[in-house]
Amino acid sequence: MLRNNGRHNFRSPPNKNTAPVPYIADYLVVAGAGGGAGNAQFTGGGGGGGGVLSGSLTLTIGTTYTATVGAGGAAVASFDGNKGSNSTFSTLTAIGGGFGGFNGVAGAGGSGGGAGSNKTASGGSATSGQGFNGGATNSLYQYSAGGGGASAVGGDSAVSKSGNGGDGVSSSITGSAVTYAGGGGGGSRVSTIATNGAGGAGGGGAGGTNNSNAVSGTVNTGGGGGGKAFGDGSSIGLSGGGGSGVVIISIPSSLYTGTVTGSPTVTTSGGNTIIKFTSSGSYTA
Repeated sequence: MLRNNGRHNFRSPPNKNTAPVPYIADYLVVAGAGGGAGNAQFTGGGGGGGGVLSGSLTLTIGTTYTATVGAGGAAVASFDGNKGSNSTFSTLTAIGGGFGGFNGVAGAGGSGGGAGSNKTASGGSATSGQGFNGGATNSLYQYSAGGGGASAVGGDSAVSKSGNGGDGVSSSITGSAVTYAGGGGGGSRVSTIATNGAGGAGGGGAGGTNNSNAVSGTVNTGGGGGGKAFGDGSSIGLSGGGGSGVVIISIPSSLYTGTVTGSPTVTTSGGNTIIKFTSSGSYTA
């Protein structure tokens, strides 16, 4: 635009407003896993693995993005397990793993919990795109089902074996392959390890055998807790608690700002900087 001040014609300066430049980051968001169930009279199903989200998203320079790391469901001495808590990053939400059931019923979640041994029942349902259903039971009181994992359904109970936890999913976002969100194995009444459910690959805990504690899911993998064994009429032993989740962000090192809260672990792999949140925090792009 030209202006005339009576002496000179001159051009107004151009508009220098510029929008922040976005860039692409990879992410892995894993929710807390469900805990296994247990009861004095019936064996408990394994907890479902935490829901898993992975992919790429656009970060805007100057914007702060919050990471919330979900806790795993707590271990129990009796009754149903506890559902895992959600993990989030930006607008992404991974759903906590479903609880293992003791009375046939199992919880829905990122992956579903395994059904308990008291009834013929289906496993807990999974969240689409985040995990798989828990295993089913067939009224065999000694054996229960495994929780679902991020890449496979939980194992059903059988005539002489509790179901295994479903396997989790492998990610190389940190620069090396790690498996996350395996389901917990079902508990067994019989006093041999061969009859209890194994934990799924990716941090799933094994089910307990007669009067023993089940194995908890591995922390910061979203692995489901194992189901508690039958306790000969007493509440001996505990189910396995679910493993907590994790949030991992991979950013081109040339664009990494270093502005974080919550004390994440920061490493490099190739040309990327890896921010691993094992508890809640934030990153400013």
